[in-house]
Amino acid sequence: MIGVISKQNASVVRTGAFSPTLLTGQLSKRKRVGDVVMTTRKSTPKKIVRAKGNGKPAFVKTSGKTQPVDWAAFLGEILRGKSVLEYGANRTVFLQGDSADSVWYLQHGEVKLAVTSQQGKEAIVSVLGDNEFFGEGCLAGQPLRISTATAVSECTLYRIEKALMVRLLHEEQGISELFMTHLLSRNIRYEEDLVDQLFNSSEKRLARILLLLAHFGKESRTETVHPGITQEHLAQMVGTTRSRTSHFMNKFRTLGFIDYTGSGALTVNNGLLSVLLSE
Repeated sequence: MIGVISKQNASVVRTGAFSPTLLTGQLSKRKRVGDVVMTTRKSTPKKIVRAKGNGKPAFVKTSGKTQPVDWAAFLGEILRGKSVLEYGANRTVFLQGDSADSVWYLQHGEVKLAVTSQQGKEAIVSVLGDNEFFGEGCLAGQPLRISTATAVSECTLYRIEKALMVRLLHEEQGISELFMTHLLSRNIRYEEDLVDQLFNSSEKRLARILLLLAHFGKESRTETVHPGITQEHLAQMVGTTRSRTSHFMNKFRTLGFIDYTGSGALTVNNGLLSVLLSE
Protein backbone atom coordinates (compact mmCIF):
# COMPACT_ATOMS: atom_id res chain seq x y z
CA MET A 1 0.00 0.00 0.00
CA ILE A 2 1.24 3.44 -0.88
CA GLY A 3 0.63 6.13 1.73
CA VAL A 4 0.69 9.88 2.00
CA ILE A 5 2.63 11.96 4.47
CA SER A 6 0.76 13.98 7.07
CA LYS A 7 1.97 17.57 7.39
CA GLN A 8 1.12 17.62 11.10
CA ASN A 9 2.74 14.49 12.46
CA ALA A 10 4.42 12.79 9.47
CA SER A 11 2.11 9.81 9.97
CA VAL A 12 1.36 7.51 7.06
CA VAL A 13 -2.22 8.09 6.06
CA ARG A 14 -4.39 6.62 3.33
CA THR A 15 -7.96 6.90 2.16
CA GLY A 16 -10.23 4.85 -0.02
CA ALA A 17 -11.56 4.83 -3.54
CA PHE A 18 -12.25 8.36 -4.68
CA SER A 19 -10.69 10.60 -7.30
CA PRO A 20 -11.36 14.33 -7.03
CA THR A 21 -9.61 14.90 -10.36
CA LEU A 22 -11.72 12.32 -12.15
CA LEU A 23 -14.83 13.48 -10.33
CA THR A 24 -14.29 17.10 -11.33
CA GLY A 25 -13.86 16.05 -14.95
CA GLN A 26 -17.08 14.04 -14.85
CA LEU A 27 -19.08 16.95 -13.51
CA SER A 28 -17.46 19.78 -15.47
CA LYS A 29 -19.89 19.49 -18.36
CA ARG A 30 -22.91 19.40 -16.09
CA LYS A 31 -21.92 22.03 -13.51
CA ARG A 32 -23.74 25.33 -13.17
CA VAL A 33 -22.85 28.20 -10.88
CA GLY A 34 -23.71 27.26 -7.30
CA ASP A 35 -25.10 23.86 -8.37
CA VAL A 36 -23.76 20.34 -8.66
CA VAL A 37 -25.61 17.83 -10.79
CA MET A 38 -25.06 14.12 -10.16
CA THR A 39 -25.51 11.45 -12.78
CA THR A 40 -26.46 7.91 -11.83
CA ARG A 41 -24.44 4.89 -12.83
CA LYS A 42 -26.06 1.86 -14.36
CA SER A 43 -25.43 -1.36 -12.46
CA THR A 44 -23.70 -4.14 -14.39
CA PRO A 45 -24.32 -7.87 -14.00
CA LYS A 46 -21.62 -9.89 -12.29
CA LYS A 47 -19.83 -12.87 -13.76
CA ILE A 48 -21.29 -16.22 -12.93
CA VAL A 49 -19.27 -18.90 -11.19
CA ARG A 50 -19.94 -22.54 -11.91
CA ALA A 51 -18.05 -25.72 -11.20
CA LYS A 52 -15.87 -27.30 -13.87
CA GLY A 53 -16.04 -30.98 -14.67
CA ASN A 54 -13.20 -31.57 -12.22
CA GLY A 55 -15.10 -29.86 -9.43
CA LYS A 56 -13.04 -26.66 -9.50
CA PRO A 57 -14.78 -23.29 -9.79
CA ALA A 58 -14.52 -21.43 -13.07
CA PHE A 59 -15.84 -18.22 -14.59
CA VAL A 60 -18.63 -18.27 -17.15
CA LYS A 61 -18.43 -15.37 -19.58
CA THR A 62 -21.51 -13.19 -19.85
CA SER A 63 -22.53 -10.99 -22.73
CA GLY A 64 -21.24 -7.47 -23.07
CA LYS A 65 -18.03 -5.92 -21.85
CA THR A 66 -15.89 -7.14 -18.96
CA GLN A 67 -18.00 -7.31 -15.81
CA PRO A 68 -16.97 -7.24 -12.14
CA VAL A 69 -16.51 -10.67 -10.63
CA ASP A 70 -18.66 -12.00 -7.81
CA TRP A 71 -15.77 -12.92 -5.53
CA ALA A 72 -18.03 -14.29 -2.79
CA ALA A 73 -19.66 -16.74 -5.22
CA PHE A 74 -16.27 -17.82 -6.54
CA LEU A 75 -14.78 -18.31 -3.08
CA GLY A 76 -17.91 -20.16 -2.00
CA GLU A 77 -17.05 -22.91 -4.51
CA ILE A 78 -13.68 -23.53 -2.80
CA LEU A 79 -13.81 -26.08 -0.02
CA ARG A 80 -10.26 -26.03 1.37
CA GLY A 81 -7.87 -23.24 2.21
CA LYS A 82 -10.42 -20.58 3.09
CA SER A 83 -12.61 -19.70 6.04
CA VAL A 84 -15.74 -17.56 6.28
CA LEU A 85 -15.78 -15.50 9.47
CA GLU A 86 -18.21 -13.06 11.09
CA TYR A 87 -16.65 -10.20 13.05
CA GLY A 88 -18.44 -7.77 15.36
CA ALA A 89 -17.61 -4.06 15.61
CA ASN A 90 -14.25 -3.21 17.22
CA ARG A 91 -12.97 -6.78 16.94
CA THR A 92 -9.35 -7.14 15.77
CA VAL A 93 -8.82 -9.09 12.55
CA PHE A 94 -5.03 -9.13 12.82
CA LEU A 95 -2.38 -7.12 14.64
CA GLN A 96 0.64 -5.21 13.38
CA GLY A 97 3.55 -7.64 13.68
CA ASP A 98 1.46 -10.81 13.28
CA SER A 99 2.58 -13.44 10.80
CA ALA A 100 1.41 -12.56 7.26
CA ASP A 101 0.08 -15.93 6.11
CA SER A 102 -3.22 -15.13 4.38
CA VAL A 103 -5.17 -12.72 2.20
CA TRP A 104 -8.50 -11.33 3.45
CA TYR A 105 -11.59 -10.50 1.43
CA LEU A 106 -14.20 -8.19 2.96
CA GLN A 107 -17.56 -9.20 1.56
CA HIS A 108 -19.63 -6.88 3.73
CA GLY A 109 -18.92 -4.27 6.39
CA GLU A 110 -16.08 -1.85 7.13
CA VAL A 111 -12.54 -2.56 8.28
CA LYS A 112 -10.02 0.01 9.53
CA LEU A 113 -6.30 -0.38 8.84
CA ALA A 114 -4.03 1.51 11.24
CA VAL A 115 -0.29 1.77 11.84
CA THR A 116 1.27 2.39 15.27
CA SER A 117 4.71 3.99 15.62
CA GLN A 118 7.34 2.94 18.15
CA GLN A 119 6.29 5.97 20.22
CA GLY A 120 2.72 4.64 20.36
CA LYS A 121 1.20 7.16 17.93
CA GLU A 122 -1.52 5.64 15.73
CA ALA A 123 -2.38 6.72 12.19
CA ILE A 124 -5.34 5.36 10.23
CA VAL A 125 -4.13 4.02 6.92
CA SER A 126 -7.46 3.23 5.28
CA VAL A 127 -11.10 2.40 5.88
CA LEU A 128 -12.17 -0.43 3.57
CA GLY A 129 -15.70 -1.23 2.46
CA ASP A 130 -17.58 -4.02 0.71
CA ASN A 131 -15.72 -6.22 -1.79
CA GLU A 132 -12.22 -5.11 -0.81
CA PHE A 133 -9.10 -7.25 -0.37
CA PHE A 134 -6.47 -6.56 2.27
CA GLY A 135 -3.43 -8.30 3.71
CA GLU A 136 -2.18 -9.13 0.20
CA GLY A 137 1.36 -8.08 1.15
CA CYS A 138 2.06 -11.71 2.05
CA LEU A 139 1.99 -12.52 -1.69
CA ALA A 140 5.00 -10.26 -2.20
CA GLY A 141 7.05 -11.92 0.53
CA GLN A 142 5.94 -9.72 3.44
CA PRO A 143 6.62 -11.89 6.51
CA LEU A 144 4.76 -9.77 9.10
CA ARG A 145 1.70 -7.52 9.07
CA ILE A 146 2.65 -3.85 8.81
CA SER A 147 -0.72 -2.62 10.08
CA THR A 148 -3.55 -3.60 12.41
CA ALA A 149 -6.94 -4.46 10.90
CA THR A 150 -10.02 -3.79 13.04
CA ALA A 151 -13.69 -4.24 12.20
CA VAL A 152 -15.51 -0.91 12.36
CA SER A 153 -18.91 -2.52 11.89
CA GLU A 154 -20.26 -6.06 11.68
CA CYS A 155 -18.32 -7.76 8.91
CA THR A 156 -18.37 -10.90 6.80
CA LEU A 157 -14.79 -11.84 5.96
CA TYR A 158 -13.09 -14.55 3.92
CA ARG A 159 -9.65 -15.64 5.08
CA ILE A 160 -7.76 -17.12 2.12
CA GLU A 161 -4.58 -19.03 2.92
CA LYS A 162 -1.49 -17.76 1.14
CA ALA A 163 -0.81 -21.09 -0.59
CA LEU A 164 -4.35 -21.23 -1.99
CA MET A 165 -4.22 -17.66 -3.28
CA VAL A 166 -0.85 -18.27 -4.95
CA ARG A 167 -2.20 -21.41 -6.62
CA LEU A 168 -5.31 -19.61 -7.86
CA LEU A 169 -3.23 -16.80 -9.34
CA HIS A 170 -1.02 -19.32 -11.16
CA GLU A 171 -3.71 -21.71 -12.37
CA GLU A 172 -6.69 -19.42 -13.03
CA GLN A 173 -5.88 -16.78 -15.66
CA GLY A 174 -9.21 -15.04 -15.09
CA ILE A 175 -8.57 -14.72 -11.35
CA SER A 176 -5.03 -13.50 -11.98
CA GLU A 177 -6.17 -10.77 -14.37
CA LEU A 178 -8.99 -9.61 -12.10
CA PHE A 179 -6.80 -9.53 -9.01
CA MET A 180 -4.09 -7.62 -10.91
CA THR A 181 -6.71 -5.09 -12.04
CA HIS A 182 -7.82 -4.73 -8.42
CA LEU A 183 -4.25 -4.02 -7.25
CA LEU A 184 -3.52 -1.56 -10.06
CA SER A 185 -6.74 0.33 -9.37
CA ARG A 186 -5.82 0.56 -5.70
CA ASN A 187 -2.35 1.92 -6.53
CA ILE A 188 -3.91 4.56 -8.77
CA ARG A 189 -6.16 5.61 -5.88
CA TYR A 190 -3.17 5.90 -3.56
CA GLU A 191 -1.35 8.12 -6.06
CA GLU A 192 -4.43 10.34 -6.11
CA ASP A 193 -4.41 10.34 -2.30
CA LEU A 194 -0.81 11.51 -2.33
CA VAL A 195 -1.61 14.40 -4.69
CA ASP A 196 -4.61 15.30 -2.51
CA GLN A 197 -2.46 15.33 0.63
CA LEU A 198 0.30 17.42 -0.93
CA PHE A 199 -1.73 20.05 -2.76
CA ASN A 200 -5.18 20.35 -1.18
CA SER A 201 -6.13 22.17 2.01
CA SER A 202 -7.26 20.36 5.16
CA GLU A 203 -10.83 21.45 4.44
CA LYS A 204 -10.84 19.87 0.98
CA ARG A 205 -9.16 16.70 2.25
CA LEU A 206 -11.82 16.34 4.93
CA ALA A 207 -14.63 16.87 2.39
CA ARG A 208 -13.10 14.22 0.14
CA ILE A 209 -12.80 11.69 2.96
CA LEU A 210 -16.39 12.27 4.07
CA LEU A 211 -17.63 11.65 0.52
CA LEU A 212 -15.49 8.52 0.38
CA LEU A 213 -16.88 7.17 3.63
CA ALA A 214 -20.41 7.96 2.47
CA HIS A 215 -19.81 5.92 -0.71
CA PHE A 216 -20.46 8.81 -3.10
CA GLY A 217 -21.91 7.72 -6.43
CA LYS A 218 -25.15 6.07 -5.33
CA GLU A 219 -28.51 7.42 -6.50
CA SER A 220 -29.37 8.83 -3.09
CA ARG A 221 -28.38 12.44 -2.45
CA THR A 222 -27.71 11.74 1.22
CA GLU A 223 -25.65 8.88 2.64
CA THR A 224 -24.77 7.84 6.18
CA VAL A 225 -21.24 7.46 7.50
CA HIS A 226 -20.94 4.59 9.95
CA PRO A 227 -21.02 5.90 13.56
CA GLY A 228 -17.84 3.93 14.29
CA ILE A 229 -15.89 6.64 12.42
CA THR A 230 -15.18 9.42 14.92
CA GLN A 231 -13.75 12.91 14.52
CA GLU A 232 -10.49 11.59 15.93
CA HIS A 233 -10.39 9.05 13.09
CA LEU A 234 -11.15 11.78 10.56
CA ALA A 235 -8.37 13.99 11.94
CA GLN A 236 -5.86 11.15 11.55
CA MET A 237 -6.96 10.45 8.00
CA VAL A 238 -6.84 14.12 6.99
CA GLY A 239 -3.53 14.72 8.73
CA THR A 240 -4.62 17.61 10.90
CA THR A 241 -5.65 18.31 14.48
CA ARG A 242 -8.91 17.30 16.13
CA SER A 243 -9.79 20.97 16.75
CA ARG A 244 -9.44 21.92 13.06
CA THR A 245 -11.48 18.88 12.07
CA SER A 246 -14.20 19.92 14.49
CA HIS A 247 -14.10 23.47 13.08
CA PHE A 248 -14.62 22.27 9.50
CA MET A 249 -17.31 19.79 10.55
CA ASN A 250 -19.27 22.60 12.22
CA LYS A 251 -18.85 24.72 9.08
CA PHE A 252 -20.10 21.89 6.84
CA ARG A 253 -23.08 21.38 9.14
CA THR A 254 -23.97 25.08 9.07
CA LEU A 255 -23.88 25.01 5.26
CA GLY A 256 -26.15 21.95 5.22
CA PHE A 257 -23.53 19.61 3.75
CA ILE A 258 -23.63 17.25 6.73
CA ASP A 259 -26.00 16.56 9.60
CA TYR A 260 -26.54 14.18 12.50
CA THR A 261 -29.53 11.91 12.89
CA GLY A 262 -31.39 11.35 16.14
CA SER A 263 -29.18 8.32 16.84
CA GLY A 264 -26.05 10.42 16.34
CA ALA A 265 -25.12 8.93 12.95
CA LEU A 266 -23.43 11.33 10.54
CA THR A 267 -25.13 11.93 7.18
CA VAL A 268 -23.37 13.48 4.19
CA ASN A 269 -25.18 15.44 1.45
CA ASN A 270 -23.76 15.47 -2.06
CA GLY A 271 -23.66 19.26 -1.87
CA LEU A 272 -20.32 18.71 -0.14
CA LEU A 273 -18.93 18.24 -3.65
CA SER A 274 -18.96 22.03 -4.04
CA VAL A 275 -16.06 22.21 -1.55
CA LEU A 276 -13.93 20.05 -3.89
CA LEU A 277 -15.00 21.94 -6.98
CA SER A 278 -14.28 25.38 -5.53
CA GLU A 279 -11.07 27.11 -6.54
